[in-house]
Amino acid sequence: MIRIGIVGLGYWGPNLVRCFSDIENCKVTAVCDQDYDQLLRIKDRYPGVYPMEDFDSLLDRDLVDAVVIATPTASHHQLALKALNHDLHVFVEKPLAKTVDECRELVEVAKKRNRTLFVGHVFLHASPVVKLREMIEADELGAINYISSRRLNLGPVRKDVSALYDLAPHDISMMLYLLGQKPISVACSGFDRFNPGIHDVCNLTMTFEGNRMGMVHVSWLDPRKERVLTVVGDKRMVVYDDLEQEKIKVFDKGIDKPENTSGDFADFQLAYRYGGSYSPFIQEREPLKAECQEFIRCIADQDTPLTDGVNGLQVVEVLEAADRSLKMSGVPIEIESRTPITGAMK
Repeated sequence: MIRIGIVGLGYWGPNLVRCFSDIENCKVTAVCDQDYDQLLRIKDRYPGVYPMEDFDSLLDRDLVDAVVIATPTASHHQLALKALNHDLHVFVEKPLAKTVDECRELVEVAKKRNRTLFVGHVFLHASPVVKLREMIEADELGAINYISSRRLNLGPVRKDVSALYDLAPHDISMMLYLLGQKPISVACSGFDRFNPGIHDVCNLTMTFEGNRMGMVHVSWLDPRKERVLTVVGDKRMVVYDDLEQEKIKVFDKGIDKPENTSGDFADFQLAYRYGGSYSPFIQEREPLKAECQEFIRCIADQDTPLTDGVNGLQVVEVLEAADRSLKMSGVPIEIESRTPITGAMK
């Protein structure tokens, strides 16, 4: 039985307590937060957990085998590093840390200590994204030209990190997973309406090898909530709308070049293909619970997670470069390291 401690009981923490409490082979034994009233609320709902206000006290007592960190981004590195140095397995909500150097240190310590380091890129455990990956691998969409996404809402406006760090990790992780590689360069622009230096709206463009692009638009100033990812291949196109009941819709549409290039001008006219559309069957599951189950499985089987520390590092590499571009008014920034993505397509 793997004993779990949940650290941070704000927006996401209670959902993690619920999911881990429903999984076999593990037990939530402790929760930690500086808000005493929130600790009492969780204790009332889950009488078996031990509430604690101090993280160091949690580490010094033999209460847990693994910790789940759902605190503000700035604290991820410090808390995760302490837990790893106490030989605990660690699950960190996205992003893994604020900087590439912090991520590298966590990856190195986890490897040295032989502990599981797991990052909460929850959409990589979502059935529609798994289905998209299967379709790309089976060449059902053809060569991928670009992927675009919109992650928009009216609030909540954060004061600790920008919309780039708050929202874009989801879409970056999906695009890297679907394309099986990191970008060559990134460019990002946006504006800070409420808090200087903390951008509320961001537009990120990623350039990939093979003349492919990824475009991410994030905002917490939009009137409508949107969670849409579009994958455009040269055979078919797919729209993944996380707010729809039928989450994936495949469009048999495209633009075809003429095979004959030896004739007159008319032979060079592009052919527009307007086919039908359909929604493939997807066996739905709660992504957060699937993610929690995978963390427990990787600990038990001593297996490397899809969303391991290296995966988290690679997403933060993109975020850090995008943040530099954002502060330089959108100047493209090259991504130096081109190591393979964990679990990438062969």
